[in-house]
Amino acid sequence: MRYLLKDDEDLFKQANKIFEEIFTGKKKAYILQSVIAEIVYVLKGVYDVDKEEIAEVLTELLKSKNIKTQDKQAVIDALNLYANKNLDFVDCLICAYRDNYSVLTFDKKLNKCIKEKG
Repeated sequence: MRYLLKDDEDLFKQANKIFEEIFTGKKKAYILQSVIAEIVYVLKGVYDVDKEEIAEVLTELLKSKNIKTQDKQAVIDALNLYANKNLDFVDCLICAYRDNYSVLTFDKKLNKCIKEKG
């Protein structure tokens, strides 16, 4: 969060150093999907960042070859859905799995997303 928000200079410097090492290939990072969901939730809910900006910034971050996450393409697809749908990120993540899995839900908005071609 500090790396993305740059709201605390000291913490940003520490985070920036870590990310510089990741982007230059000196280190690798694994970001859990639950952490990504929490980042989205905090950026939108607490800091009122636009969904499109959240999706753009996190997608660029995840495109780094040294940043890993479970089912990276599904997470990137979910971020794209999040930017363009009236769904929360977790629902978008569930929807992003529709092309590879049978996804069942009673949630009407999520069901609509699932039935759309991915």
